[in-house]
Amino acid sequence: MAAVVSEPTAAASTIPTSDRASAAMARVESGLRADVEAAGLRWGAPVFLRVFKRERRLEAWLETTPGGPFTLFRSWPVCARSGDLGPKTAEGDGQAPEGFYFVPPGRMNPHSRFHLSFNLGYPNAYERARGWTGSALMVHGDCASVGCYAMGKRLLPVGADHNDPINEIWTLMVAAFAAGQPFVRVHALPFALTPDALAADADHPWAAFWANLAEGYRWFEDTARPPDVTVREGRYRFGPG
Repeated sequence: MAAVVSEPTAAASTIPTSDRASAAMARVESGLRADVEAAGLRWGAPVFLRVFKRERRLEAWLETTPGGPFTLFRSWPVCARSGDLGPKTAEGDGQAPEGFYFVPPGRMNPHSRFHLSFNLGYPNAYERARGWTGSALMVHGDCASVGCYAMGKRLLPVGADHNDPINEIWTLMVAAFAAGQPFVRVHALPFALTPDALAADADHPWAAFWANLAEGYRWFEDTARPPDVTVREGRYRFGPG
């Protein structure tokens, strides 16, 4: 039987919030909404996130029309991430995850000690099948990480807040949840999994794992829609999402 990786069995009915989250959204929402609309997109459109370890970049893609392609709206530098290229396999190994995840509203944490955060849901079905362990693997604010992706800033222009990247990501996700998106898919990848990049790392111990991840990467690159992800026979499998 296939194990579903990217879809929750049920979505939370409410979006967790706090005074901190409300203040963060109030800070960025007006400008963010204007930028979304200036791009010809709908406020509250479904969101898809990709994060790349080597490039230290997180991308937010928004759906252009219902059932249509996603377009890149914005990207932010990853301020800090721990470990090396390769997946997280054990509690305490200091690795940030690589794989396919989903974030329903219930995985949003407006009380995080790293400003705001959301839980990727590691270990997913693929990782559990291998006995890989770990918990509380997040995308969060500030600029320190032990197995997470930190989305704060080090250098600030005048009038900026060092947590504006996570504030914007959080606000886009909350707007999408409020408009009915049940969960946000997140692809956490070692690098842009192009044929040339894979060939350059063909001798790496995780090359076969990355080749499987590349199938999902190519699905999105080819269709501009994130795939549905399942696990069968020990591999990630991809279909229309």
